[in-house]
Amino acid sequence: MTNRNVSRIAWVAGLVIASVSAFAQVPAAAPAAPAPAAQPPAVPRTNVIFVLADDLGFAELGCYGNRNAKTPNLDRLAAEGIRFNQFFVNSPICSPSRVAFTTGQHPSRWNVTSYIDNRAANRKRDMADVLDPKAPSLARILQSAGYRTAHVGKWHMGGGRDVGDAPLISEYGFDVSLTQFEGLGDRLLPTFDTLYPNQEHRAHPLANQSAKLGRGNVEFVKRHEVSGRFVKHAMAFIRAAQEANQPFYVNVWPDDVHTPLEPSPDSRGDDLMSMYKGVLEELDRDLGELFESVRNDPKLRQNTIIIFASDNGHDAVITPVGNLRGHKATLYQGGIRTPLIVWWPGGQEAAKVGSVNDSTVIAGYDLPPTVLDFANIPAPAGVTFDGQNMTDAFRGGDRKRSGTLCWMRPPDRPGPKGEFPDLAIRRGQWKLLIEENGTDEQLYDLDADPTESKNLARENPAIVKDLTAQLMTWRKSMPQAMSGQP
Repeated sequence: MTNRNVSRIAWVAGLVIASVSAFAQVPAAAPAAPAPAAQPPAVPRTNVIFVLADDLGFAELGCYGNRNAKTPNLDRLAAEGIRFNQFFVNSPICSPSRVAFTTGQHPSRWNVTSYIDNRAANRKRDMADVLDPKAPSLARILQSAGYRTAHVGKWHMGGGRDVGDAPLISEYGFDVSLTQFEGLGDRLLPTFDTLYPNQEHRAHPLANQSAKLGRGNVEFVKRHEVSGRFVKHAMAFIRAAQEANQPFYVNVWPDDVHTPLEPSPDSRGDDLMSMYKGVLEELDRDLGELFESVRNDPKLRQNTIIIFASDNGHDAVITPVGNLRGHKATLYQGGIRTPLIVWWPGGQEAAKVGSVNDSTVIAGYDLPPTVLDFANIPAPAGVTFDGQNMTDAFRGGDRKRSGTLCWMRPPDRPGPKGEFPDLAIRRGQWKLLIEENGTDEQLYDLDADPTESKNLARENPAIVKDLTAQLMTWRKSMPQAMSGQP
């Protein structure tokens, strides 16, 4: 039989089948659906562990040049990741710096410009008692996208002193929280062997005040055990997230190396610096347990990023390491420049592992847009971050910052005879510091002079004029009065 006859028979048969189907009013069988295309396996969302030390200066770790203290676990984190030398917090003091990390916006937008104190002190400085729960929250955004979230450690964005009606930490998007006396909810309150002999429990007075506020389970714990307890709580949270097969985000925010200092008895010395060294080395040891638990779990290792930073520079009573000018609460380098280590085996270029990034300028409020980018989660409608997406730098690329960075001094920290400038701006290599009224200009080339020792304002009047105009325009866009008065 010819091909032509076969085709004709097939055509006739088709007509007969179609006619019978139509006569019986039975719909013909639908053509078979094409087989679905093979889908690539879903890529697990990146887990995020954000470790934030308290009052740790830029050069306090061994990997940043400190030869007086041993910090092998953080040094190894840097050796297996990327260490950044141009990281700046958005305020030189705790509460506003933490607001920037949380919201991705400058803290003065939420009237938090110094540490949150009691109600009277907050009113005197025209400050909010708490971070407005309407503010953007990285944890809340991640939580709404399916992440399990936790905050473990110091909060200091509301809840403490006489502010007992502050929102609980959970209201900012955390499924689990454990804090200390600067927040509400479950908390660990420090007691001391050598300090506060006349206080109940030999506890910090603010800890006893916190206990009276209630609103959570309260446990008094030896001061030198607190960071270790926070780490163990974070590790338990991570295990629970794994068992639930959920990606996770966890803040691990110990309140070390903040004063008062009291390491374990075996690590105590006879002077302040010995006590500081003991606290720092024990913090490194506690964090090492967390780092090892992630490093030794194949799934966690390939799908977890660990970000380590500090909330501001070193305390003025602690001898600075690294010879940077200034300290906590000042706008000089010593107050706003802190370490930043990013460990990300599954996300960093192999050739960049163990490298040091000396050029990319990164700020605290860059964290939310960066995390949301590599988690592939869009920012909510109506939310505009002040920070910039730095994922490329975290992966090992050479990411250049656009625009400027601006700072304002905490309104209650003018320094002796006003020696601490009110405002600062950074653009490229240049940093300008001025008073609130635009006077007393100090201009530094940070590439050539990171210690801010040579004022180049007179030699560069055009740069001073340009940066002053930009800084004052930014200043006028902020709601906070530098005087601290309404």
